[in-house]
Amino acid sequence: MTEKVKQLNDQMNKYFAGKPELVGKVLCCFLAGGHVLLEDVPGVGKTTLARTFARSLGLSFGRIQFTPDTMPGDVTGMNVYNMKTGEFTYRPGAIMKNIVLADELNRTSPKTQSALLEAMAESQVTVDDEIRALPQPFMVIATQNPVSFTGTYPLPEASLDRFMMRLSVGYPSAEEEVRMARMYMDGVSMEEAVKILDGDDVQGLRDEVKSVHISDGLLSYVQQIVDATRNDSAFTLGASPRALLQLLAAVRAVAYLDGRDYVKPDDVKKIAPDVLAHRLVLTTEMRLQKKDASAILENLILKVHVPMD
Repeated sequence: MTEKVKQLNDQMNKYFAGKPELVGKVLCCFLAGGHVLLEDVPGVGKTTLARTFARSLGLSFGRIQFTPDTMPGDVTGMNVYNMKTGEFTYRPGAIMKNIVLADELNRTSPKTQSALLEAMAESQVTVDDEIRALPQPFMVIATQNPVSFTGTYPLPEASLDRFMMRLSVGYPSAEEEVRMARMYMDGVSMEEAVKILDGDDVQGLRDEVKSVHISDGLLSYVQQIVDATRNDSAFTLGASPRALLQLLAAVRAVAYLDGRDYVKPDDVKKIAPDVLAHRLVLTTEMRLQKKDASAILENLILKVHVPMD
């Protein structure tokens, strides 16, 4: 981990108290060029995490508060007729930022949810047949309330597959919650977060992550894990080829943040549940038994032979 990345990690943990593992995984996802889905109940700091992250990176930040009446054009932008010139002028949508917080994504309609797909997969949007590139670097940090909450639209598999990781924030420990309350009463705000990296720094770090070595044995190990999800009777839908590629990108970032230029099997075991579990669909029987996809996946990983090289 470079000194600047360490400073970024420390600042994130200062203003987002009590969740160093979560902060590390969001940073891992960013360095690997992925998008992250934060799933949890309201009020646990998902928005604070996203805003602090953007400020620390010195990148532009956009927020889309999704509601049932949010339209696709609110996301991608639209062409507006200018009566003075007699021409249409493009009005950028909130997606035209480096870091985009898609807040409560599952509260909007599937049609609007799908407006994010092209942006997340190809870093571009199409408005009236015209392709517009998104600013780089680009990352979506989406949040969603549990699907059991009233007025939500569960994200379809195609949408979930675009997210490199699905993470849960969870409640802070008693000690960290007291520290958070003290910071609030003392007026400490994430607005005090300073810029640590810039766009050039980020691209350089991402290039370094891509140079992390994965042996042929490790590559085969990752493929076998992905293939195991496709052949297990607990799942009606296993991990996609995109999941394989994103897992490889993620494990490189894990190794890089650990100060290594090569991947170990433990890196795969550490991050695979966060990358794969949300892409797996349990059978009806497993759902009725209230089985957890992450737990089943962890057992599958234990059964896969670990390479020695």
